[in-house]
Amino acid sequence: MAESRSHKATANRIAKKYRTEYQAQEGVDVVTKNVAVEVETPGGVADGIRQLQGHRKRAYIAGTNQTAVEEALELTEGTTIGVMDNQGRIVKRSTRGS
Repeated sequence: MAESRSHKATANRIAKKYRTEYQAQEGVDVVTKNVAVEVETPGGVADGIRQLQGHRKRAYIAGTNQTAVEEALELTEGTTIGVMDNQGRIVKRSTRGS
């Protein structure tokens, strides 16, 4: 599936915020020593949650728009996965890892 412009823009924005590079082809989109962020568009959040399984660091789903953020909040309820908006602002803090 082709990458959407909103996905790429959000991933690059968050990578810049964490002073790292967006990994377009390699699993989780943005990974640092302490944080793993998977960027998702509406309808893709469940897949993003699966991608974050196994990461011991703080894990976040970043929604590309408000619909994706709301979907992420719903699907991550009761989990250790946090949620960010498309600017990288934390909407729900991750309770996983460091």
